[in-house]
Amino acid sequence: MALYAIGDLHLSFGTDKSMDVFGGRWENYTEKILEGFSMVGDEDTCVICGDLSWGTTLAQSQEDFLFIDRLPGKKIILKGNHDYWWTTARKTCGFFEENGITTISILNNNCYFYGETAICGTRGWFFEEEKGEAHDRKIMLREIIRLETSLKCAGDSPRLVFLHYPPKYRDYECPEILDLFEKYEVGVCCYGHIHSHGCAYAFTGMHRGTDYHLISADYMNFRPLKILD
Repeated sequence: MALYAIGDLHLSFGTDKSMDVFGGRWENYTEKILEGFSMVGDEDTCVICGDLSWGTTLAQSQEDFLFIDRLPGKKIILKGNHDYWWTTARKTCGFFEENGITTISILNNNCYFYGETAICGTRGWFFEEEKGEAHDRKIMLREIIRLETSLKCAGDSPRLVFLHYPPKYRDYECPEILDLFEKYEVGVCCYGHIHSHGCAYAFTGMHRGTDYHLISADYMNFRPLKILD
């Protein structure tokens, strides 16, 4: 068995927003995803860190989820900023059951275990982004609560955290998230969201006892990163 991670598949089988239009690494990206996942075994697990589908509803995203379901291994998914199909975890799980999707689980106010190690996480947030300070603060506080709920679910187990947004990028840091990492002794943080030229500013390596990895699909050349054997 092995544990992998990747983010930002940006699938669009049900919409007209294929990432192929960006060319470069994104050209024929669904074929690259299939090739990249060929290294994943049926007994392995891969965490997908958000921005899975361009569909704005679960119905529009159906073919994207069926594609993910057919990929080898178990998949654990979390929400990204472009996952407009997201409603609630309960509705999404019901949708999966109705469509025979059996290999995908949702990371949201919970955790999963890989052996004795806990897989924790949430979307996260950039406090400086989007619709203004009050709006950002409300969303950020909600994400902090979700992250700590996930971390608490781990009990005394070692913890890995998977986010969509980076908690540290260029001159930006999210002190609330970094403090939680230190409090719960998070060993590894994997995150996505960053693409193209932005990858040059992404933080990777050790910071305050946590090892950071950028795992956006294009950055990883569409090959999941092995986290644990």
